[in-house]
Amino acid sequence: MKTRRTPHVVVVMGVAGTGKTTIGPLLADRLGVPYAEGDDFHPPANIAKMSAGTPLTDDDRWPWLDAIGEWAHGRAGLGGVVSSSALKRSYRDRLRAEAPGVVFVHLTGDRALIEDRMSHRQGHFMPTALLDSQFATLQPLAADEAGVDVDVSGSPEEITERAVAALADLEGQSPSPSARR
Repeated sequence: MKTRRTPHVVVVMGVAGTGKTTIGPLLADRLGVPYAEGDDFHPPANIAKMSAGTPLTDDDRWPWLDAIGEWAHGRAGLGGVVSSSALKRSYRDRLRAEAPGVVFVHLTGDRALIEDRMSHRQGHFMPTALLDSQFATLQPLAADEAGVDVDVSGSPEEITERAVAALADLEGQSPSPSARR
């Protein structure tokens, strides 16, 4: 597999169970940049709430998004991959406010497939019971947002390959945010 470097910071986004933690490191490896796990930026109170099956509020998310944005800002021009659900436009706007050049890879898939994958995860704090709230909150990427949608069916390697190809296509377009596919 060919590895290529990218100066972009890529945010791998999507609802819980789409594979952000699996695809993120694979994508970072393929792009030759470091990976940061978005869950590591959550304060302990957020993890406790989610573990108890309580959805986070926007007030809970702001410090988390700011911490991810700070990491992305620090990687500007160097490249990097970070995972973040980034479910709402306002969350992505918050990330872009801190790191204007971020590009999103939205992992998308059938709810049944995602629920099945979540039910087989071990040791993760996000219970399957919160999946409905994740889908209810999700605002897909808009046409004016720099990013690509990538289907999560298939193996992690196949998903990563689709993400690499979609990002390459996006880079071949004009550099404006309207270059979204």
